[in-house]
Amino acid sequence: MYDLVSLQASTLGFAIGGLLVLVLAVVTVWQMVRFVDAYDKQALTVFGEYRGLLEPGINFIPPFVSRTYTFDMRTQTMDVPRQEAITRDNSPVTADAVVYLRVMDAKKAFLEVEDYKTAVSNLAQTTLRAVLGDMELDDTLNKRQEINARIRRELDEPTDEWGIRVESVEVREVNPSQEVQHAMEQQTGAERRRRATILEAQGERRSAVEQAEGDKQSNIIRAQGEKQSQILEAQGDAISTVLRAKSAESMGERAIIDKGMDTLEAIGRGESTTFVLPQELTSLVGRYGKHLTGSDVATDGRRLDSLQFDEETRELIGLDNIKEILGEIEEAAEMNVEELEQQAKAVKDGESNAKNAPVREKNS
Repeated sequence: MYDLVSLQASTLGFAIGGLLVLVLAVVTVWQMVRFVDAYDKQALTVFGEYRGLLEPGINFIPPFVSRTYTFDMRTQTMDVPRQEAITRDNSPVTADAVVYLRVMDAKKAFLEVEDYKTAVSNLAQTTLRAVLGDMELDDTLNKRQEINARIRRELDEPTDEWGIRVESVEVREVNPSQEVQHAMEQQTGAERRRRATILEAQGERRSAVEQAEGDKQSNIIRAQGEKQSQILEAQGDAISTVLRAKSAESMGERAIIDKGMDTLEAIGRGESTTFVLPQELTSLVGRYGKHLTGSDVATDGRRLDSLQFDEETRELIGLDNIKEILGEIEEAAEMNVEELEQQAKAVKDGESNAKNAPVREKNS
């Protein structure tokens, strides 16, 4: 009975010991194996001594006496808390920013600085306040890119010693105090009103200039039209005067010829054979006779060029009626020769008192 109890106790002890050995083996293996992600690196220390960096993948380390520290090798973003600063022209402003950084040397980031994120954040805050304090208010509101570049330059040198590279700095907001904002709003409103007034005045001036120019052109066109109208009216009056003068001249000659024809008719009915004609009548009859015959004969027997009238002139002076007048003259010439001889004898005896006018004898 005693032997059976002893055997069971020893068996239980072996089982417990084997279990402990198994557990220890599992824990040892767990402590020896490290899995590193593709975007990480781990710093290894053994008994507190730096031994190196664990690369991505499976790594074996001394168990129970080793410690590892993980560093993310990707670009990281870090918010810079809102900072208050006084600009160079004594205007209070508040600003915040975002810093983009990346671990370039995990060994330096592990050995040179306790917490690189906290260090970079504190350095960015002080640099942001210093840059804003070195600028005027208008520059802080307008030169955002210059602020970003200056902060990045200020962060480059110290962060390089920590194995950190600042890739970019972006200032998100720069806000002046409420009093300054209110003053700026009033200034902006006044500037907008001034510009609106200037634009309105320029528009009115341009409209007035265009209207004046239009009136000027209208007056010029109207004056030119009146001038042209006066010229045309004067030309029309001149033409009408000339035509009336020509018509009156031709009608005057027609009247003389008609009167002369009446006189010839009266003389032809008389008994005298001698005709006493005024020189004006004979010249008119001769001139119209030339035009009716279409030619003239000079004293030397040479034929002269005929003088032709156009239709308008013939109508004005009545050349088409000359044939009728000459026909009347021929009829008068066919009077009784005896009666004409008696009239001529009476003229010779002194019965006719026409010696003051030039005479021309006509023998029929």
